[in-house]
Amino acid sequence: MQTNHYKAVSVVTLLLVGLMSVSLWAQTNYPTSKVLFERRNLGGPRLGITFVTGDNKLLDELRGEGMNRSLSQFGWHFEYQVIPEGGGPQFVIELVPLIAGVEYGKFIPSTSLLMGIRFPGGIEFGLGPNVLVKDGNDPVRTALVTAVGKSFNYGGVSIPLNLVYTTNPDGGRVSFMFGYAVARVK
Repeated sequence: MQTNHYKAVSVVTLLLVGLMSVSLWAQTNYPTSKVLFERRNLGGPRLGITFVTGDNKLLDELRGEGMNRSLSQFGWHFEYQVIPEGGGPQFVIELVPLIAGVEYGKFIPSTSLLMGIRFPGGIEFGLGPNVLVKDGNDPVRTALVTAVGKSFNYGGVSIPLNLVYTTNPDGGRVSFMFGYAVARVK
């Protein structure tokens, strides 16, 4: 039994060493060129509306506190972009803190951290974690956020329109978000 284990470990080790040497050879065998990037900060206000989907624990809790399945969203969008100078897609990291439920006299904070990509035509996609803080037995909820949208650029002002889906075992949320931002080049 021991010899089979050692043979398996030896084969795996040889495969890993072989793969590493092939990748190292591939990296040094081609001429290298420096890729230049422009970095931009593209933050600004965000507004939106969120709908809690289905009949679930989250909706039951909201109704128990006198709220409905639709909630307003107000916040700020912090965005950091890396843009290849030769053109192509922009690599985006976004932090979006929001406050929901003000129309019900409530203060429900959430924050999302999305990593994504924006193509030259303005189509964008992002994915990342969300943290929702709420009163009750389960005060902190985490979820996965998936966002897709399009940013329109008018004279240096970016106007994003995004459809967002947030999923959690306690209930999903669908949001429509919009806002504006003025690019600050670093």
